[in-house]
Amino acid sequence: MMKTRIAVVAVALSFVAAAACFAANPHVGTWKFNEAKSKIPAGMGKNMTVVYAEQKDKVKVTVDGVDKDGKPTHSVWVGKFDGKAYPVKGNLPYNSVAYKVVNDHSNDITTTKDGKVVWYGRITVAADGKSRTVTINGTGADGKKFKGNAVYDKA
Repeated sequence: MMKTRIAVVAVALSFVAAAACFAANPHVGTWKFNEAKSKIPAGMGKNMTVVYAEQKDKVKVTVDGVDKDGKPTHSVWVGKFDGKAYPVKGNLPYNSVAYKVVNDHSNDITTTKDGKVVWYGRITVAADGKSRTVTINGTGADGKKFKGNAVYDKA
């Protein structure tokens, strides 16, 4: 009888662990830029729509926006949230991005151009999953430091 109880508990715990492993990533989905709540540094572009999609063991991030001059931008990044830089394709001022998991709702992000940091920050999805905030810090081409935040609403 005791072995049966232990087996049942072990199976139940296995299901709980499996469910936790496959829990929905709060970053996945489509996010729309909320300009009214954002503070973008002067001279920076804006990511108007950001889409996170799971691709097997990786994540695909597709971004559409405008650059500092209002010209359309489009980029696609595919990689893991493991802190390693993966190439990004598109017309951006950087050519690789590294995401690192901080906790269930936050990732650190670092963008680089040819190995040199362009900007870095933290992406945090609200507990209710309805919004996300990206805080950014960096140094512009003019050598001046900048910081700001972009707020997105779940579409």
